[in-house]
Amino acid sequence: DPGCGVPTPRPALFRAWYPPRVSAAAGEEAVLLPAEDGEGTARPDVSVVVTVFNEARNVDELIERLSTALVAWGRPWEVVLVDDGSTDGSRALLRAAHARDPRFRIVLLKRNFGQHPAMAAGMIHARANIVVTMDGDLQNDPDDIGKLVAALEDNGVEVASGRRQARADALMSRKLPSRAINGMLRKLTTVEISDYGCAFNAYRRSAIEPVLHRVGRQKFTKALILSTGASVVEVDLKHHAREGQKSRYSSMRLVRLALHVLFGFWPQPIQWAGAVIAIVMTLASLGLGTYAAIFWIAEANFPGPTFLAALILGVLAVQGFILALLGEYVMRIQRDVEQRPLYVIDEVLE
Repeated sequence: DPGCGVPTPRPALFRAWYPPRVSAAAGEEAVLLPAEDGEGTARPDVSVVVTVFNEARNVDELIERLSTALVAWGRPWEVVLVDDGSTDGSRALLRAAHARDPRFRIVLLKRNFGQHPAMAAGMIHARANIVVTMDGDLQNDPDDIGKLVAALEDNGVEVASGRRQARADALMSRKLPSRAINGMLRKLTTVEISDYGCAFNAYRRSAIEPVLHRVGRQKFTKALILSTGASVVEVDLKHHAREGQKSRYSSMRLVRLALHVLFGFWPQPIQWAGAVIAIVMTLASLGLGTYAAIFWIAEANFPGPTFLAALILGVLAVQGFILALLGEYVMRIQRDVEQRPLYVIDEVLE
């Protein structure tokens, strides 16, 4: 509806927040079919979405610790475990966990699509009004789930953002690149939180719904949600080392993440590049042309190469302005393709 601030989503996508049925022809992207209404089934207070990829050595301990923490929490819960195409036996362990306790719901992806699409699949299958997200490598402590939910409810906010204390990662390969990416995200989203990279967070369903169609395509889910103006509180959480395992984030992957931040949250890089080129080349062309004119008058000698250089710089300035104009068109196309909401209404008093 062109008169509405939030783009109209495909109805099936948002109905599929409740347990969806997924159908896809071979080679096609899965399409979410209308969900069952779920009448007669008590909705849990929290859905914990956990992504798993080749974590066979950790799955049993993960299930046990999740169960212990959530039972001790004392409120209705469910866990949505999303297997992102594991090949090490993780799937069999997840099926066994579901057989023992149906509150552990399992989503099996056909292949390895990546952490963020897997997280999106889990969010879509979650049923509760509060969704907690975490990784399945046991660096996140399940005992902190109650702490995140309490922070969300006690502060009346939409996002409880995890902040890793005494982070158990290597300084050069993880901590320093993470600080750089966090700094960029703070500038681009204008939301001053310290740990955008922490996947252990709690969200209200109302905060996720406006951008649910973009979750998974955008690699920083928390930044995407906060960019809509969702209220947030930070929560200090425990962080454990990956026992006997190397991080899956290589140096090249961290560089790609930095580029993703720039082009995903800063929609005007082409405009800025074009504008800078245009301004610098214009000033250089004018300066060189002025120098050439003064030299010609003072020395009575026409400086042909200098005037030619000034002309070339002037042509580059025109190209810079054209690049900035193209950047504006590209930015508008990007907004239409991504379908980010123009605004999100908090409350209407009538």
